[in-house]
Amino acid sequence: MSTCMENTDWDFVLQFVSEPLDMEFSHVPERPVAERTHSAVPVQVPTPPDSFSSSPVDPPAEEDTLVSVSTTFFPGAHIHSHSPDVVLLSSDSVFFYVHTRALLGVSENNFGGLLPPSSKATPGQLGPVIVVSQSSTILNIVLHAVYDMACSHYSPSFESLATALSSLTDYGVSLKRHVGPSTALHSLLLSHAPLYPLELYTLAASHDLYDLAVPTSSHLLSFSLASLTDEMVDRIGAIYLKRLFFLHFGRADALKRLLLPPPHPHAPINDCDFTEQKRLTRAWALASAYLAWDARPDLSTNAIESALAPLGDQISCELCRKALRDRLKTLIIQWSAVKRTI
Repeated sequence: MSTCMENTDWDFVLQFVSEPLDMEFSHVPERPVAERTHSAVPVQVPTPPDSFSSSPVDPPAEEDTLVSVSTTFFPGAHIHSHSPDVVLLSSDSVFFYVHTRALLGVSENNFGGLLPPSSKATPGQLGPVIVVSQSSTILNIVLHAVYDMACSHYSPSFESLATALSSLTDYGVSLKRHVGPSTALHSLLLSHAPLYPLELYTLAASHDLYDLAVPTSSHLLSFSLASLTDEMVDRIGAIYLKRLFFLHFGRADALKRLLLPPPHPHAPINDCDFTEQKRLTRAWALASAYLAWDARPDLSTNAIESALAPLGDQISCELCRKALRDRLKTLIIQWSAVKRTI
């Protein structure tokens, strides 16, 4: 009776296992940066003020009109000591309520010439609506960088982050300051290094972000330099391309130098004199030459150990085996210490 019940229970469980799970982990969709709200609620979504330039007078909107407002930069957000005094409208019609003082404080060109040099707006009073060319996704990243806030919970794509860096430059925002090692945007960009190592290195090189290029370069050890296209080379530039080549060639040369010395010979004994020890020296030379011939900058310590450790199986002298183990241990330690970044 119990056996029958157990089989029934397992059949009930396995009916879910037998159906394939249609799940995808490789791509995390971006979270929406705005939500629609009824314009009839003035506390959350006040009517945007007039823009700098004159515009046609629109007919009165219906009470149930919906507008999209940023989920982070909305009128009641506590992101600044003062109330927002300017509204940015993205190309896909999302309103961002921000502060002139915050934008001008980080920009070297009055935020792309969109803002006057100094704001004379009354505290708590909204200024103009400024239409920008960026989409809400890109503008959201830009403003998070301006306010030194993390935007990782929106899961922006790498393409969006790359576009946002160009937009920050257009708005006169220093990338070295706002994409530095201690910033949230730097960490977010670096999280894409395992999947987009070349793209991220190219992005860092094109903006001269050395602190971002250095950790990214360690993910390019397995990259074939011969596959670089002319377009990639132009974007990377001469300086960062030279650093990447030197990283690859430097590690390959270091591996060859480290492989060259054979295990240290021991004092002659009855069963193993210097002539007998030459067998181990020749075996080491052949195995190390095999590794050095195809010296790759990403060669793992496991691959080195797999190629050289079996040499001890053909040796009967325990002192020679110990010399081989000591030499292999030293080699692995030395190879692990070789620089892995530009």
